[in-house]
Amino acid sequence: MSLAMPLARPAPQRLDGYAPVARAIDYLVAHWEEQPSLEATAEVAGLSPMHFQRVFKEGAGVSPKRFLQAMAAGAAKQAFGSGASVLDAAFAAGLSGPSRLHDLFLVSEAMTPGAWRKKGAGETIRFAEADGPFGRALIGATEKGICWLSFIEPMGLQRSLDEMKADWPAARFAADKTFIAPRAEAAFAFAAGKPLDRPLGLYVQGTNFQLKVWQALLAIPCGGRATYGDIAAKVGAPKAGRAVGAAVGANMISLLIPCHRVILAS
Repeated sequence: MSLAMPLARPAPQRLDGYAPVARAIDYLVAHWEEQPSLEATAEVAGLSPMHFQRVFKEGAGVSPKRFLQAMAAGAAKQAFGSGASVLDAAFAAGLSGPSRLHDLFLVSEAMTPGAWRKKGAGETIRFAEADGPFGRALIGATEKGICWLSFIEPMGLQRSLDEMKADWPAARFAADKTFIAPRAEAAFAFAAGKPLDRPLGLYVQGTNFQLKVWQALLAIPCGGRATYGDIAAKVGAPKAGRAVGAAVGANMISLLIPCHRVILAS
């Protein structure tokens, strides 16, 4: 699946302040098919709806609505992958019909269900090389956010380009240093721990499970660490430590979605 995500650095969280967010995430993972309301989820967290909306976004990196949309979109895409019709995919996502499915993908994914099935057709990915903290990097981005970041050495520029294009096989690609330069500057500043004037957008592809793992990685504060088991528990699959490891390894923007903060349990 693909998702446009605002990348904002999580502020260090007090344990008592994070507990309501953890309860809400557990509730949403267990009940996403019911599409619970903001009010119902806030009640589980023990906060007023307005306060909960702010606290959840600060702690999880996305709004409760975006969290639910991502899970529903993942279910729809899994249904598409099994050959389901648009109507069946809508029902698999817990929606009332195809029009709701179109709205879900348009808001959450910035692409229609049909566009996703076409593997990037209709998307224009601009790319360029940039000087990064670990050498030359290849960065690809759409208007929605950065969708690719890889360091060129030792495999070389052409190999990096080939891998990026394989990830979006039907997209249109255009070299554009002017478009990429400010995004590269912001990306490397973020990776270095510097404050940004505004959130940095990411546009990623992955399965529903991978998306949940990457969202959990983004919620780890700077300087923080988590084990694969911690992440597995966070995404509602406590026995899926190996699958979490695979999802971490599939992250194509690892400099920004911090897989280096996940460690083996000792």
